[in-house]
Amino acid sequence: MKEQLLILITTPLYLIVIGLEMIFSNLHLKKYYTVKETFINIYLCILNGGIDLLFRAVYIFILLSIYQFHFVDFSYSPFLYWPLLFIFEDLAFYIEHRVDHFCRIFWAVHVTHHSSEEFNLTTGFRSSVLQPLYRFVYFLPLVLLGFKPIDIVFMYSLTQIYGILVHTQYINKMPRWFETVFVSPSHHRVHHASNVRYLDRNMGMVLIIWDRFFGTFQDEVKEDPVRYGLTKQLENPHHLTKIIFHEWQNIGTDLRKKLPLAIKIKYLFMPPGWSHDGSTKTAKQLRKELLFSKKNAIPFK
Repeated sequence: MKEQLLILITTPLYLIVIGLEMIFSNLHLKKYYTVKETFINIYLCILNGGIDLLFRAVYIFILLSIYQFHFVDFSYSPFLYWPLLFIFEDLAFYIEHRVDHFCRIFWAVHVTHHSSEEFNLTTGFRSSVLQPLYRFVYFLPLVLLGFKPIDIVFMYSLTQIYGILVHTQYINKMPRWFETVFVSPSHHRVHHASNVRYLDRNMGMVLIIWDRFFGTFQDEVKEDPVRYGLTKQLENPHHLTKIIFHEWQNIGTDLRKKLPLAIKIKYLFMPPGWSHDGSTKTAKQLRKELLFSKKNAIPFK
């Protein structure tokens, strides 16, 4: 019921703000939108939503089964229950998002969200299609802490509204106090960048404090303008199947190499870009090279 109300409220909101951004981007000759990329964003969102609906009964059942073993109860105070649910759920999202970026098999799912060279409000709907199949695992600690599964799902949907609205280039910077605590459009532009400096940074949904605390924060640097997309762009970025499974194909190629089993396992679970022979490099390795490059005079923040 609460999710249905959210949909009724947010659908016209999204239509209005996306319509306005489209109009202004055309009037100002920004060209933030193209028909093909907007279609792909909607296509991926529909697939993700369909899988979520089909699988929802399964993961709700699992969460309810675990909920009976909860050892904390905050329900006696809604003024405590809902703020704590928000904080813990946002932290759970950060952990999930970080795993998606630092473990290749999960990156293979998440990469679709980053594959666009455009950045606009519809990019927020460019969903990781298969993510609903495992996202609920990160909610298991929340049910053990006494948060009801239906409330967890509702809070996730609520915070996603904010996560979608930060996908814009029309807001430059928010006030300093705001950007100290909350994810801003500037922070999220960094997250979608393919610049080496910005890779695997700013992974919070609503709160940026997790990135600051766990060392994944990076400010947007004027001297290093954001370039959106992947470090290696797709040959056919609008292929309806390859856009979802291209990284799985790359993993398959690596697994078919004549290598020891331990090395093959690393190709599944090490960060994207890892290779046994150094032929490709992780974001951390690339950043280290940039940091020590004599040509780079822009300080890291």
